[in-house]
Amino acid sequence: MNVRPKKHLGQHFLIDKNISQKIADQFIGYRDCLKVIEVGPGTGALTRPLMNRNDLDLFMMEVDTESIEFLVKEFPDYHEKILHIDFLNADLAAVMGNEPFSVVGNFPYNISTQILFKCLEYRHQIPEIMGMFQKEVAVRIAKPPGSKEYGIISVLLQAFYNIEYCFTVDETAFNPPPKVKSGVIRCTRNDRLSLPCSEKLFIQVVKTAFNQRRKTMRNSLKSLTSGHELPAVFSGERPERLSVDEFIQLTQFIEAECKG
Repeated sequence: MNVRPKKHLGQHFLIDKNISQKIADQFIGYRDCLKVIEVGPGTGALTRPLMNRNDLDLFMMEVDTESIEFLVKEFPDYHEKILHIDFLNADLAAVMGNEPFSVVGNFPYNISTQILFKCLEYRHQIPEIMGMFQKEVAVRIAKPPGSKEYGIISVLLQAFYNIEYCFTVDETAFNPPPKVKSGVIRCTRNDRLSLPCSEKLFIQVVKTAFNQRRKTMRNSLKSLTSGHELPAVFSGERPERLSVDEFIQLTQFIEAECKG
């Protein structure tokens, strides 16, 4: 049975077995986290090497009916774990219970960042995320402060996860080949499960700053400071120079001095 890659689903099926094995080998897995969700398994290229790992309890979430039919036929012993569910709209706690679970996949480019933000909602349960992204996006997520690629998604993900850029994948590894290279990253949860400030305000501060990234923090955050002067350590800086910890400190200042 052949599965047709569907453009509206952003499907680029991984066909290079060496790359599939490399992802499976570098996916850490945790002793206290056996459950794994593979998002968008497609034709099972990554599924096969993941199944060969005895330390993983693998579940698959797929929205493509044709892919579901293929997977059920290809992996009949896993039919109860092949779930016709949209990951982005799923109640993951209801599906996976209260146990921790990791997330892995060759993520469709058009929803890859949405998948990460969905994982952030469940960060208390998700100790590891490993996935394939458009290279430009993967680099942006992993970049530290001080680079032009460092931005909103870098700060919001790095607030809760340590990010490692693992390797680059050429266009020829897929069917159909995408027009850009891909990058694989691993996100492992850090010790910060919650923020010492309003998370909603933290997100607002980060987005407001980077949406005017050519301006200094003094000017870009005027709408949030109610006329108060920012501390000098932040005032003249541009957002790409601030670490996650500094964005937290800045949020705490605005919360205490400007929102009171």
